This record gives sequence, C-alpha cells and structure tokens, in this order.
Amino acid sequence: MEAVFRVDGTKVFTSEHAGGPWDPGMQHGGAPSSLIVWAAERIPTSVPMQIARLTIDLMRPVPVAPLTIESEVLREGRKIQLCGFKLLAEDVEVVRATVLKIRRQSVTFPNVSKEEPIDVPFQQDGVLQPPHGRNNFLTSTTLRAVRGSFLTPGPAAIWFRGGRPIVEGFPISQAMRVALAADFSNGVSSVLDFKKWLFINADLTVTLAREPVGEWILLNSEMTLGEDGAGLAVSRLGDEKGYFGRAVQCLVVEPR
Repeated sequence: MEAVFRVDGTKVFTSEHAGGPWDPGMQHGGAPSSLIVWAAERIPTSVPMQIARLTIDLMRPVPVAPLTIESEVLREGRKIQLCGFKLLAEDVEVVRATVLKIRRQSVTFPNVSKEEPIDVPFQQDGVLQPPHGRNNFLTSTTLRAVRGSFLTPGPAAIWFRGGRPIVEGFPISQAMRVALAADFSNGVSSVLDFKKWLFINADLTVTLAREPVGEWILLNSEMTLGEDGAGLAVSRLGDEKGYFGRAVQCLVVEPR
C-alpha cells in the first residue's frame, strides 16, 4: 500500500492520500501530525524516552505538495527532551510543532487508580462506519462507532485503526496511531451539520500518560461551541487497557 509521505533528508514528498475533507488539495491534519511524530521518534535521546505531548499549530492550510521539514532540540535533559519542528511549503511555514518526551522508568505506585477504565463498548462491538470518499486520508482508516456516529451531530465514541503507512519504509508507531486518530476529534464530536457548517481545527494538542497498546485507538469526544465563532473538540483517548490520554482542538466555526 502506498504511503502518505516519502521522506528524503529534509524533503517530504506528499501523496494524494494526505488529502482532507475541506479541500482535496489540502492535507487532513492527521497527516502532518503523524509525520511530526515520526520525525520526533527519529531524534535520539540520551536515555529511553516516550512521547508525552504533541502540539501542532496549523499556521496555514497544508497543501498536498512537496514540503520541507526542519527540526531542532530545544531542551535536552536527563528527564525530558523538547523538540521543535517546522513544515514549509515553498519556503512558507505551514506547520509549527513541539514534541515533549519524558524519561521511561519503572515506578511502583501506592494503591491508587493508575488509569480510567473504558466506559463504552470495545471496537469488536462497534458499528463499521461507511467510507467517506471526500476525505482521502480517511479512506484507509477503519472506524467502528460504539456511541453516535462519525460526522453525525452529537457527541460520539469511535474506535480508529490506521491502515496506510504514513512514511514510506516505516511502520506506524503507537504514537503515530494516536496522532492520526486524534485529529478526527472534531468529526467525532460534531454537534453541527457537516454539509452546512465548517468547524476546522487551527491546532491539535495530544497528551499521553503512557504509550497505547494495540492497533485500535478510541476517541470519546465532545464539542463545545462559543457564541463568537470559536469552539473546542475534546477527546478522551483510549485503548484495550483503558484511557491513556487527551486530545484538544481549537476550532474556527462558520457557516459554509
């Protein structure tokens, strides 16, 4: 299966599979988000670390076109590493991002609840969602709804499984699975009719208490709208073991 991206040094070649729902010539936010995670995982650390936070600022619409990726280590320490990234299209910055990594270490906790159990059905009991042809990035992803449904008004809980490689020659890592799914939060949580309204996210922040397990990522999502054209899409992120993180998108809301 053709990958979403091919990376050669700092050059990123984008396939049509990155296309999103708002404009076929513009990428779905899950594509550059998972690309940034891939790049962050390539940066070595002095001790074993895991990704704890991903922050993506979509400075401009990201075109389905060749890109340049720039990266730097902003803070190197014994317990954390903070990395910064930029994606440029024809020398114009379209994405700015940071990734925070935290040291892996074995910890024995007192008798406290370490994570919240899943409170909706698991993916095998979900309703398979129909293909969405307008969203190329979504066509290779399997969705199973266990509460509500995708792009239907009202909060929903949907399991996602990414199927297409993000970067040619590399498997999808667990953190990349989270990034590609988390950017669907506005579609899962929508309280508005997709045919009549735009609710495009201007950013994405994902926080992880631990690395997820398995191929399926749960988005249990809700949307909050303001009265002045802004909104929030918030998802609890889960897997077969329980909830492990959160995703938040700031939305630009307007009628079509």
